Amino acid sequence: MKREKFSNFLVALEDCPPLRDRVSAVLLSLPEEVQQDFLDDPAFRIDLEDIAPGRGSRTFLALPISCASVSRSVVLRRKLATSSEAFAHYIIAHELAHAFLRNGGWQEIVDREEAADALALTWGYPRPGTDYARIGMPGAK
Repeated sequence: MKREKFSNFLVALEDCPPLRDRVSAVLLSLPEEVQQDFLDDPAFRIDLEDIAPGRGSRTFLALPISCASVSRSVVLRRKLATSSEAFAHYIIAHELAHAFLRNGGWQEIVDREEAADALALTWGYPRPGTDYARIGMPGAK
């Protein structure tokens, strides 16, 4: 698979090549059904947080196509380009998991953050420093 598959999602990251490459690597590693879910959703987008010192941040979201749909966006911070690769990949996968789960639970996990962590773990992106055996979850792949 090639990065071009996700080129529309990576446009906002073009001025930050290290982050663009990290997001691309995570997207390409996801299960086909997850990739297809994102590709089939015209309201899905990945964006870079726009922070203006003293003024806060702003993010533009796609409008839902119909009453039944929602806007799904993943907004990432530029500092993920210089964070450790393992940490950056975990955060990217965690945020993509939120989008895939439509910010809901997963399997028997109802807590949104725990659900995103658990799904990211199944994709091979454990939260750095987490002792999964201690908390009763199987370890990362």
